Amino acid sequence: MTHTLNRRNFLSKGVLAGVATAAGSTLAAPAIAGELPALRWRLTSGFPNNLDTIYGGAVVMAETLSKITEGKFQIQVFQAGEIVPGPQALDAVNANTVEIAHTCGYYFTGKDPTFAIGSTIPFGMNARQQNAWLYHGGGNEAYNAFLADYGVVGIPGGATGAQMGGWFRNEIKSLADLKGVKMRIAGIAGQVMAKLGVVPQQLPGGDIYPALERGTIDAAEWIGPYDDERLGFYQIAPNYYYPAYWEGGLTVHFFVNKAQYEALPEAYKVALDTACKAANLNMQAMYDVKNTTAIRTLVGKGVKLRPMPRDILDAAYQATFELYGEFEDKHPAWAKIYPQWKKFRDESFQWFRVAEYSYDSYNYAAQAAGK
Repeated sequence: MTHTLNRRNFLSKGVLAGVATAAGSTLAAPAIAGELPALRWRLTSGFPNNLDTIYGGAVVMAETLSKITEGKFQIQVFQAGEIVPGPQALDAVNANTVEIAHTCGYYFTGKDPTFAIGSTIPFGMNARQQNAWLYHGGGNEAYNAFLADYGVVGIPGGATGAQMGGWFRNEIKSLADLKGVKMRIAGIAGQVMAKLGVVPQQLPGGDIYPALERGTIDAAEWIGPYDDERLGFYQIAPNYYYPAYWEGGLTVHFFVNKAQYEALPEAYKVALDTACKAANLNMQAMYDVKNTTAIRTLVGKGVKLRPMPRDILDAAYQATFELYGEFEDKHPAWAKIYPQWKKFRDESFQWFRVAEYSYDSYNYAAQAAGK
């Protein structure tokens, strides 16, 4: 042990000191850090700060980035509405009003439905499959090729897992019961629901409860038990359906001004990517813990958990893929990305049925049977 310590002392005090002397002070670690610029960016969130888990993803990213860069690259996080309303987040990044936003791509399907495919689309992949496609299946590269036309770069930075199918004032027993229902539902899912007779409304999270309270809407979907309980939907619409066929594995993105991103030193690009990955992993884990507790609390408050009727799921599945065919004809960007997304999805489903699904199915059935 003494020999080892002496050897280490020799290396640190002798050889390394000699190298530093010979090479000059520019190679010393503090000098290298000193060469990187001090940056201060502003981030606009698509969410109110009372939704600590999804809004908090941006805070986790910013704090991680600051620590990695020893405080040299800092991002100040603003909740939706402080700088611009949530629906204007992407435009604010494009205009360089802010350097970065944290929000869901599917909020911008009014510009092009392709915005949704990087986040989640109906009957898409689960959270793990989504990450696989984005990180290692060419998904995020394809998404960024599309986003380049809007002057932004997208980096995955949040995940919710499979979401719930929403809160309804009245019980929905079959497809016929959806006719005329005014429902807060975002993006492509709203277009699918419209084909089933629903009147979709796209509202920011903070506007949903007042709309339910006033009777402007009859139903609403948001995320899952933890956030939904905090927003109080159960007080007005007690029927809670599952699952959300439209959000099997949502990815929230950090959207960065393309010119600002490309001007970053390589070290900062790596630091930013690492911090975004930390936010992505952390958010999913937090939801998995908090939803587990919240669903029990909601049931204790009298919430009626109900499975989405099978005829609704079947009709929605058919309508969804008919809609995707329409998108391929009308939207060149969608036609470019969708085939590789669909191939990855289908092959991933084949694999997950072998091990993951069979493992989960047995365990859940055994636990439910009291074993």
